[in-house]
Amino acid sequence: MDYKSLFRNAVDQVRDEGRYRVFADLKRRRGAFPLASWTRPDGHVQDVTVWCSNDYLGQGQNPVVLEAMREALDAAGSGSGGTRNISGTTSYHVELETELADLHGKTGALLFTSGYVANEASLSTLYKILPGLIIFSDALNHASMIAGIRNGGGERRIFRHNDLAHLEALLATAPSDAPKLIAFESVYSMDGDIADLAGTIALAKKYGALTYLDEVHAVGLYGKRGAGVAERDGVMAEIDIIEGTLGKAFGVMGGYVAADSDLVDAIRLYASGFIFTTSLPPALAAGAAASIRWLKAHDEVRVRHQERAAALKARFKAAGLPVMPSESHIVPVLVGDPVHCKVISDLLLVDHGVYVQPINYPTVPRGTERLRFTPTPFHTDDMMDRLTNALNDLWSRCNVKRNGVAA
Repeated sequence: MDYKSLFRNAVDQVRDEGRYRVFADLKRRRGAFPLASWTRPDGHVQDVTVWCSNDYLGQGQNPVVLEAMREALDAAGSGSGGTRNISGTTSYHVELETELADLHGKTGALLFTSGYVANEASLSTLYKILPGLIIFSDALNHASMIAGIRNGGGERRIFRHNDLAHLEALLATAPSDAPKLIAFESVYSMDGDIADLAGTIALAKKYGALTYLDEVHAVGLYGKRGAGVAERDGVMAEIDIIEGTLGKAFGVMGGYVAADSDLVDAIRLYASGFIFTTSLPPALAAGAAASIRWLKAHDEVRVRHQERAAALKARFKAAGLPVMPSESHIVPVLVGDPVHCKVISDLLLVDHGVYVQPINYPTVPRGTERLRFTPTPFHTDDMMDRLTNALNDLWSRCNVKRNGVAA
């Protein structure tokens, strides 16, 4: 059998559909965020402005975070030395979990190596802990949540995105004595919309279900202390399990769940994705803890972040660009074709020094391909004006639609 040709054919199929992904070789520059250096295919280095980073608040450049990491590296060395069960639990991990529990007002928290692992391990493990569990999952939940629910092997029911009437219809048909859990996100990162947390909690109480909220694109960014949309909306105490990441607004790496200490302890003892994985290096744990502490006390950064997102949306709308409706800091611009999306992204990078990655299927449905912009507190008015002018030019050159009308 010609295995090589089979692999090549699989790659060629993606390439033929116009959604072949190319990684930009970037070098972030400390102290210059959101500027970076890009190594072009010809080997030349070009300065670029990054417009698609999930380091939403630039915490990866915060001197407080960097100093905490340096101190931990000097004190403890590079790696953790093992899994959490076998020598891989240090004072840095314990301190970080304490900070996370405090952030969300819970009695327990558990650290994972990424947000993906936190979701997959936790959701699949809940099926083991709660026999007969039925998980009700929003149709647009992240791939990690979908993987966890599928890998758990139990019953699952999918409700239409942010459709509480459909969710209630599904809950009403479930056995009243079956354990139930509603899994959903606060901020959906591709469209930028926000779930109705209070309405979902009300349904959970009515039908005796637990709530599992993914706040990955909200922690650090919403609420007076940065605990997420649940804090902003005053319902954090009513969410049973909150999942988050340390790799976006907190600027480091890792994932976690925060909940009642007994629930957290059960996941700790049963989740393979936790038990059999080497723990995060102490320096990362120290940096994350420092970032959380700093953001708890600096709400002005969140205020600035929201102002910057609103400013970019206003510029795009004024220019007639097809910016998609978004309640959050996410600024998606619809292209609707994978080839055009890639062409615009490439021209922005090469001709204008603007880096924004095209978002294609399977991340979003076919026909909704887009450019997803994530302005930070460090993106200036001048950067926004140059970006808007570049897009305005390219939209006409690439013959894509402008606010629903062909250019």
